[in-house]
Amino acid sequence: MIKLILVRLFQAFMTVLMTSLIIFVLARSSGSPADLVLPADSTPAERTEYIERMGLDKPIAQQYLIFLGDAIQGDFGRSIRTGAPATELVFERIGRTLILATSGLLVAIIISIPLGVLAATNRGKGWDKFSMSFALLGQSTPAFWLSVMLILIFAVHLRWLPSSGAGSWKHFVLPSLVLGWSISAGIVRLLRSSMLEVLGAEFVKLARAKGLKENKVVWKHALRNALIPVVTFIGFMYGVIIASGVVIEVVFGWPGLGYLAYESTLWRDFPVLQLSVLVYTVLIVGINFLVDLAYGLIDPRVRS
Repeated sequence: MIKLILVRLFQAFMTVLMTSLIIFVLARSSGSPADLVLPADSTPAERTEYIERMGLDKPIAQQYLIFLGDAIQGDFGRSIRTGAPATELVFERIGRTLILATSGLLVAIIISIPLGVLAATNRGKGWDKFSMSFALLGQSTPAFWLSVMLILIFAVHLRWLPSSGAGSWKHFVLPSLVLGWSISAGIVRLLRSSMLEVLGAEFVKLARAKGLKENKVVWKHALRNALIPVVTFIGFMYGVIIASGVVIEVVFGWPGLGYLAYESTLWRDFPVLQLSVLVYTVLIVGINFLVDLAYGLIDPRVRS
């Protein structure tokens, strides 16, 4: 188990390091922030002075080494657009992103577990066909298109829910529904196959032979064992929700980390963009690391 942890930690460190290099290079390949920050009538001397002050005149390799040295000390620079510390801008947005991702995951669980169980217990029947159609639709529908359609229906025409922003519980409904539906399809399919396997197990046949009611056999005995691979999959999908939430935050104007990264890209705000991507990377890598550990605890073969 110790070997597994050390290997995964090294892989996580290298992933974060390579991500920092990639985003550092790609951010600077988009152009100079001087084009957006300085007024149109600024002189070449003013432009040169600004570039030198921001350290953008140095070779990119030297800039990256300076960035790494400062990052090790906890200094990720200041926002080019506002002048505020990048850490302050980023960390005040993380909470909203995690809350939205968690609500989306809860929506997915609430939708997918009943559908997966009904599909397995009604194999080849109406509920099974409906659940599989639902899963296929969820996997094939683009999240941004679904977001726009829900905004048009529930915010524009019916005026039941707000189209953007964050505040009351109503602001959570539409983005959470989109996030949850986008991953519930995979949970439905996995739970269905797991339930079908468990329902044919000997302990389920024994429970039925003892005269237990079918609902108790399915929802208490079979579901408990069928959820083992599903729980691990849900942990992995939590990282997927966090990553895919960038598009949802932009469409719904949700003031989270994804929307901040989007704004930073438009403004070429390198320090904020770099830290935003790094935080996303750490979150996803950390979740995957915990999922790997869970695999190791469940299956001893993974530890070797």
